[in-house]
Parts: sequence; C-alpha cells; structure tokens
Amino acid sequence: MLGRKRFIVIVIDSYGVGAMEDVLIDRLEDMGTNTVLHVFESVPDLKLPVLEKLGLGNALGYDVSNIRKVENALWGRAKLAHFGADTFWGHQEIMGTNPLRPEYQPFSEILEEVKSVLLENGHKVDLYGKDGKILVVDDVMTVGDNLETAPGFNHNVTAALDLVDFSMVTAVGRLVRSISRVSRVIAFGGLNVSMEDILGAYRNPGNLAGVGSAESGVYKNGYKVIHLGYGVDPTTQVINRFSEAGIKSALVGKVADIVDNPGGYVSSTVDTGKCMEELRYLLDEGEYEFICVNIQETDLAGHSQDPVGYAEKLKIVDDKLAGILDSLGEEDLLIVTADHGNDPLCGHSQHTREEVPLLVYAGNIASGMIGKRESLADISATAADFFGTRFPESGKSFLDKIFKGDFR
Repeated sequence: MLGRKRFIVIVIDSYGVGAMEDVLIDRLEDMGTNTVLHVFESVPDLKLPVLEKLGLGNALGYDVSNIRKVENALWGRAKLAHFGADTFWGHQEIMGTNPLRPEYQPFSEILEEVKSVLLENGHKVDLYGKDGKILVVDDVMTVGDNLETAPGFNHNVTAALDLVDFSMVTAVGRLVRSISRVSRVIAFGGLNVSMEDILGAYRNPGNLAGVGSAESGVYKNGYKVIHLGYGVDPTTQVINRFSEAGIKSALVGKVADIVDNPGGYVSSTVDTGKCMEELRYLLDEGEYEFICVNIQETDLAGHSQDPVGYAEKLKIVDDKLAGILDSLGEEDLLIVTADHGNDPLCGHSQHTREEVPLLVYAGNIASGMIGKRESLADISATAADFFGTRFPESGKSFLDKIFKGDFR
C-alpha cells in the first residue's frame, strides 16, 4: 500500500430496501416491493453478519428474525433520482450525473433520420425486415430496437466483430445516439458470429423491431459493449474530476461496461467471488484511490425470481467483505449501496423502484444516520469532497456527517 487514502464503493446490484413513494404514480406494479426484506423472509437461515455490523438492519428499518439493528453503525438510505429503475442510470447517477428523463421511442420513428446521418458519414445503409424496420450498416452490423431491456426505451447496434473493429461499432453507436432520445444506445458485438446469425435473430413484436441479442450468439465469444446514455456527459462525472487531479480510478464488474473511465483500470468481472477478490487485490496493491465494484449476480437472481440464489450471492459478498474491512487503513472510506431493487417475490421479473441502503465504514467515523438522500449522486459528491476535487454536476456531500476527526 502506498499510504494514500482510498474511497471504495460496493454496489450490490438491485439490493433495495423498500418501494419509493412515487411508485403510486408511475409504477403500481412495484407497490410493496422490498428486496432486502423479502430475501431475508424467504431464506430464514440467511445470516449476513458483516452487512449487519455496517447497519443493513438499520437501513431496512424492519424487525426481522435474521437481521437486527445495531448501535455502532453509520447508515442511511438514498432515493433514485433517475426515472424508473435501471442499472445503467443508477451507476451514471452514482458517478454524479443528473439524469434526464428519456422518451419512449420505437426505432421506426427515427429510422430515416439515423439512415441519413449514417449516409452523410460515409456508411453503406440498407433496410431489413418486414417494411424495412431496422438498418443493416456496412454489411457488418444492424441498428434497431432493444427487445429485452425496457423495450422502446433502448436502441441496439449489433455487430459481427470478425468483420468490423469495435471502434467502428462505437462510432456508429455515437451517430445513432446523436439522433435517439431513448435511455440508452447499446453498441455491442461478438466473435464467431456471422451476419446470417444476427439477421436470423430478427424479430418484430408489435411496433418494435430488432435483433434478439441472446439468439444472435454475440454474447458467446469475444463480447464487447458500450452503453451510451441520453444526456450523459462523462466529463462532468466524478471520475473525470479525479483524473484532472491525478487520482487513479478502478471499476470492477458491470460498472466497467457502463461508466467511462479513460485511462483507468476496468475489469468486466461477473462472478461475485471474483469481484470481491479483485477488490481485495486492488486494495492490497494500493495503486488506485477510487474503486467502484458492481455485484451483478444478485441482479441476475432477482430477474430469475430466485430468492435462494440471491441469498447465496449475498453470503459470498458478506464473507469476502470481512477481509475487505481488514484491508482498509484508518483514512480509507467504504460505502456499500445499491442502484435500485429487484424483488424476487414481487410477481414480475423486472427491476423494482426502491430506495437503497447507504452503509458507511471507516476507521474513524461517527455512528448514527446520515439521513435519506435525494440522489445516488450524493455518493460521488462525497467522494469529491473526500479528495478535495471539483464536484460532479449533481449531488450533495455528506462527508461532514461521517468523520469524528478531520484528517483531510
């Protein structure tokens, strides 16, 4: 370790602590959701002693037989400022973006505009599908609706990476992004996939049309992806502020795929144990001062409506977290949080719009409640305050509520 203080964020993907009040207006299907509570109730022998020590029971606020409130913890809850409940937007918010509300926009509504901008930039463009509802670009990629994640709110660029470099796929994605007003334009591709494979996965349900991502085979070999968000300016996010100040950042897990970290460390690890082990390695190595880790497999268990599988991943996090705490110095700061909910017992398999826990740990902190924060962006504002850098575009620091002593 190099003696520099570190700020670590562990995002347990989809680990919400209760439905937000606004679900009564926008998401009635999420009424009564509470991922943390329902996983504990479904798995009576689930014990998470380290997360309990950090104040998970306090953030939950319920008396449950296998989780209790503790006195010596610093904890809070955070609302979601972004529309809906989305991993991409949750992490953009954590990094300090002030989320813009996207539009519902089937790709057919902007197909001609996208076609024109692609032609203007020297690309070959053909129509494909019934009534020509998607585009084939340069005979190596398609552009159409995303049919799996919030259909109508995301557009896909799907490519055969044996035929085109991923940098070109990204460039096409950015041209689509310049026209599209949906939440995300997702540009991705894989190896050992032909255009016949991609076009063979074409589907046109209702007023949407696109390529089924899994059916196309692009996930199987050499998968690469970039998520381009609506109104996201990476230069205003906290990682950019750190880069300006010479502070080195590392992203591990799904966050590495969806947050821009130019020149920093990125590792798209999925396995929960490996994510936590990689965090431990980065802490022991001591090169990086800001580290954010996403634990994706909890989210996958939520989508599968599998509380037992969810609990198994939480146990891994908790077991590994004990060693993480041992790796921290007195000036290091750790926050455990989530990006939304994904209640496996709510009756549907989508993300749930829930408040999330904020569990804070350091060697010299106060105990008590840091309040209910209005945005996940407060995390990045606190990180900027911790390092003394410029703040991101959104968020309010709660650093003044953390430390007993001031060693900044």
